[in-house]
Amino acid sequence: MVLGAFIASSRQKNRAPAPIPAPPSPDDTERGDGGGSADESDYFDPRTIRVGDTVYVQAARLRVLGALHLGLQGDQWTEYLLDDGTRRAQWLSVKERPGPAEGVPGHLEVMLWTEVPTQGMVPAKHMLILEGVEFYPVDRGTASFRSEGTTGFPDRGLLDFADYRAADGRHLSFQRFQGGRWVSSHAHPLPPGSISVAGLP
Repeated sequence: MVLGAFIASSRQKNRAPAPIPAPPSPDDTERGDGGGSADESDYFDPRTIRVGDTVYVQAARLRVLGALHLGLQGDQWTEYLLDDGTRRAQWLSVKERPGPAEGVPGHLEVMLWTEVPTQGMVPAKHMLILEGVEFYPVDRGTASFRSEGTTGFPDRGLLDFADYRAADGRHLSFQRFQGGRWVSSHAHPLPPGSISVAGLP
C-alpha cells in the first residue's frame, strides 16, 4: 500500500501533527471505539468512517476532510485525509486483508501514515535502506481512485504505488498521483482499540 500507505501532494501533504489528547465530548454521538481487526466485534469498524467525522486516533483528535477510494484488480481500500486543526494533514489507510487460507477470517490493516523525506529516492524492485532500516518490497502497481470531500486530487484518476516492509513491522510506501513526483510515507499498523469516531452535530 499503500499505502499505508496507505499517499501525494497532500500526503506530502504532511502528515505528522503532534498528538493532541482530547477525549470525545459527551455531547457527541459515539459510533464505537477501537479499530484494527475485522473479526473483533467489540471494536469500532474503521470502514464506517465518513467524511466530516471527528476521529480520535491514539488520543489525537482529527477531522476527516476527504477520502480516496482505491481499487486494483478487485482489491479495494480507502485512505482518509485527516486534519488536526493546524492544517497539517495525515492519511489513515483502511484495508481488509484476506485470511491465510480459505475459511480463515481476514483482518483489517489500519495505518496512520507520516511523510518521510527520501532525498529524491525512487521505488526499486529490491531492498531499500532508509534511515538505517532495511525495507523489502511487498507490493506495487497502479490503482484507480475516486475522491470524496477535500483531498486535493481530481474526482477520479490513477495512483502508482510501491510498498515495502521492514523486519520490525514498519511499512514504507511510495506513491505518485497522475504521473507526478514520488512521495514517501511510513507507518506501523495501529493496534485494536486505537480508533474511535464521534459523529459531528
